[in-house]
Amino acid sequence: MIRLERHDSIAHLVLDMPDRGANVWNQESLDAVGQCIADYASDEALKGLVIRSAKSSFLAGGDLEQIEAIATGGRSAEELHARGGELAELLRRIETCGKPVVAAINGAALGGGYELCLACHHRVMADHPRAQVGLPESQLGLIPAGGGTQRLPRLVGVQTALGVLMEGKSFPAAKALKMGLVDQLCPPDQLIETAERWLSDSPVSIQPWDQKGFEVPGGDMEGSAKNTMMVATAMFQAKTYGNYPAGTAILSCIAEGLRLPIDAAFEVEKRYFVSLLLDPVAGGMVRTLFLDLEAAKKGARRPKSVGDLPLDCIGVIGAGLMGGGIALEAARKGLEVIIIDRSVEEASKAHAYVQRFFDRRIKRRRATQDECDAVKARIKPSADYADLEAAQLVIEAVFEDRAIKAKVSSAAERHTTDDAVIASNTSTLPITGLAEAVDKPEQFIGLHFFSPVERMALVEIIRGEKTDERTLALALDLVARLGKVPVVVNDARGFFTSRVFGTYITEGVGMLTEGIAPALIEQAGRMSGMPMPPLALADEVGLALMHQVGEQTKADLGDAYQANAATPVLNQLVVEAKRIGKSGGAGFYDYPSDGDKHLWTGLSERFELAADQPRVEHLIQRFLTTQALESVRCVEQGVMIEAADIDYAAIMGWGFAPYTGGPLTMIDNEGVPEFVARCDELASRYGERFAPPQLLRDLAQSGQSLRG
Repeated sequence: MIRLERHDSIAHLVLDMPDRGANVWNQESLDAVGQCIADYASDEALKGLVIRSAKSSFLAGGDLEQIEAIATGGRSAEELHARGGELAELLRRIETCGKPVVAAINGAALGGGYELCLACHHRVMADHPRAQVGLPESQLGLIPAGGGTQRLPRLVGVQTALGVLMEGKSFPAAKALKMGLVDQLCPPDQLIETAERWLSDSPVSIQPWDQKGFEVPGGDMEGSAKNTMMVATAMFQAKTYGNYPAGTAILSCIAEGLRLPIDAAFEVEKRYFVSLLLDPVAGGMVRTLFLDLEAAKKGARRPKSVGDLPLDCIGVIGAGLMGGGIALEAARKGLEVIIIDRSVEEASKAHAYVQRFFDRRIKRRRATQDECDAVKARIKPSADYADLEAAQLVIEAVFEDRAIKAKVSSAAERHTTDDAVIASNTSTLPITGLAEAVDKPEQFIGLHFFSPVERMALVEIIRGEKTDERTLALALDLVARLGKVPVVVNDARGFFTSRVFGTYITEGVGMLTEGIAPALIEQAGRMSGMPMPPLALADEVGLALMHQVGEQTKADLGDAYQANAATPVLNQLVVEAKRIGKSGGAGFYDYPSDGDKHLWTGLSERFELAADQPRVEHLIQRFLTTQALESVRCVEQGVMIEAADIDYAAIMGWGFAPYTGGPLTMIDNEGVPEFVARCDELASRYGERFAPPQLLRDLAQSGQSLRG
């Protein structure tokens, strides 16, 4: 429980919320801390206060489940305004209590946790890897609600504060001290002693911004900070196209608040915080990027009927970019890895992959060669499938060819134990078909990693028709061990991620046949919130690969095959013009060795421009709508086991516009009836691909939503 402990003339406010892994701000903790502060301030025998945590972290911030409930609960602006300032008011009482208060930061102090530290008169931080501070609210569509947008620039200056607030990153101890985010570092076992020593030696009980003559470090809004804010605002708008209201709110809070006394500035912050709670962007981002994501990481989809399974060694077949990346990540997490290729020399490319990864980290002083060597020591290159006997799970990561995958999967099964799982790293080929190559299809599963493996968080787990619960559990255990985010889907061509992601590229490529200017297509893609525009993204994926997948699909489906909008364009570029994408130095873009890439001028010769060009907003609408529609079809057709997984998987998998909260949340926020009407209008102009599925029509008729 949160409590006040008396140690002679010094008190400790101990953060120790019961039945929680981490301390958070909620009504219970607000009330408890408030009472402790009142008791401290009124006790004349107490001369100083240390705020510390009894848990491994300090305080993780606000209870996001409560924030999401508030943001989506239909409360009025008046109600939200009444509640929105509770934390700020409490923190103001701490810093004006008339006695010194020091924060002893032992672990993560993020969001409202770091705002508590900012309200203290001194901040001591343990020099430990798990200790970090930061204000990540912008990543969830929010801003700090406890005065963070006002205290931080007054503490470290506008430029440094903008970097912390806008980017939402967390900072380790040494970096935090250098930036001025904390005042002092010490060994972890001396944290409390150091905090108490400050109270004894040089206590201060008034904040700089409450002192007469205070000036903002580096200049205020009447001085150099004004130019800093102008540049920051221009850069933010150019990067986000106004899609993220939290960033705009942060900029406004600083610009307006620094012109006011601190108490009036807190009111400015509260007003913007409430405005974000009323905006559906925040509610969607909190639910998708925190609540749904955390549930997935904690194994929400793991079969409860399956107990603990041994997992200390995996096999990887294929030492290319994908296989090397999987081996690297597994070995970094302490797993033994047997990597198989045509020769030991080929398999040893995995060691070279590891060395290249660590070379970058060593150069930045984020790792050592000894750490690199330890990872390489856990990876055994081999050309002998018999070495796979020790592996509990084997992942084939070979070329996207059904015959090759069948050959290596069968060989792996013959040389592993009876309960070993065989997994295919494929992005499109149906798992049920690939499982025909093994004797135990119930122990076969899809594990679709994204490239580069070390940077991409999502792993798509695909259940074949015969995949059993134990196999699924072991696959989920591996993903959790690697620190990745799983999404479990049922078998279908393209699964979920490749299938839906493909509609974005297809729509953009197909626009060329409508005479839409390539530069306009690309600009609309950027403005939609996608990480890359569609034509540039197609080049990255590889036009030849896209054409090959189309040809394979055509061969598999026979008379049922239907060409999509991109098919004629790919035929022209790949077959006729021999432009295969970025890897070949030529695709929709040219890639000169002595300059930046640029759109191929030959596009205007092959695809005549229409006299009338559409508005960019209309193209943005098409890009987002086509992906949302395909996501709904995945629900309707049973590809997605849980509809709730779609939103986080879309954002984490291919970068679907995060500000929307994901495809299904985007539809719900617009309103299902309104979305259906818009799709019908688009279908009348561009074809059946925009026709809403029956599931959407039924929901529109019944007044229900997709996410509930």
